[in-house]
Amino acid sequence: MHISFTKMQGAGNDFVVLDETQTRHKLSPAQYRFLADRHFGVGADQILTVRPSPGPGIDFSYVIHNADGNEVEHCGNGARCFMSFVRSQGLTAKDVVRVQTMNRVLELHWQPDGRVTVDMEAPDFELAHVPFEPTGLMPNLQNLWEIWPLALLNKAQIAAISVAIVSMGNPHAVTLVDDVDTAPVLTLGPQIQALPAFPRGVNVGFMQVLDRSHIRLRVYERGAGETLACGTGACAAVVAGIRLGLLDGTVDVLTHGGVLTISWAGGASSVMLTGPATTVFQGAIDLPDDLPNFL
Repeated sequence: MHISFTKMQGAGNDFVVLDETQTRHKLSPAQYRFLADRHFGVGADQILTVRPSPGPGIDFSYVIHNADGNEVEHCGNGARCFMSFVRSQGLTAKDVVRVQTMNRVLELHWQPDGRVTVDMEAPDFELAHVPFEPTGLMPNLQNLWEIWPLALLNKAQIAAISVAIVSMGNPHAVTLVDDVDTAPVLTLGPQIQALPAFPRGVNVGFMQVLDRSHIRLRVYERGAGETLACGTGACAAVVAGIRLGLLDGTVDVLTHGGVLTISWAGGASSVMLTGPATTVFQGAIDLPDDLPNFL
């Protein structure tokens, strides 16, 4: 199969973007994995697909596959690239676009400076919605919010780590660290993801609070590993910091890939994510039907 694609990045979080507004490619999980592979394919953290509107009041369907080939619920950095893509490809001239994800409707706002603001909707703190199964765990309270101590698999390294739990349409666990540069992200990230308390996996954020309006953040993403930036992870970290009484309502999040600005007024209000979206290059690729090394 011969398909065209656009390579994009938002704060270093990189994507292959596919236009299926006219024709569905019907790719297999193995073909998504091949596209995302940095040696055999194009290389990306996620594959984003633009599909036609599913109904009235919605402009497009926004479909996300992780590098492991699995379809997932949400990607904030990808949403910004999605908005830039549909405008640059002439699929819309609107400054505000509404898209349907697996479980949410997102509103994407084009800014005069070329950045994109995404209305990420309200955070969800219902543990069953994350999902998070706290059987056998006892939370501690900080600023009247539950912080959950998790026993890790490798107890020789560390006995427990405390996390705040929140869903941004996808699951997040956020832990506070003194210094993100020395935090054992690559070790603890997969250990936390493997815990039975997270039946659908989890994105693990390591947050260093610099002051009430600035944090540093690294995220070990579900299905992708550590990425240069994670939009939903930035939102989850800021929401957690606000609920813990550590942050104000608008925060700059410093990631390895760039700066994201997150605003949240609390309660049931939407989280707003603003950041860059950049086209890297366009191309075409032949996707094999038989991919035994990617099954």
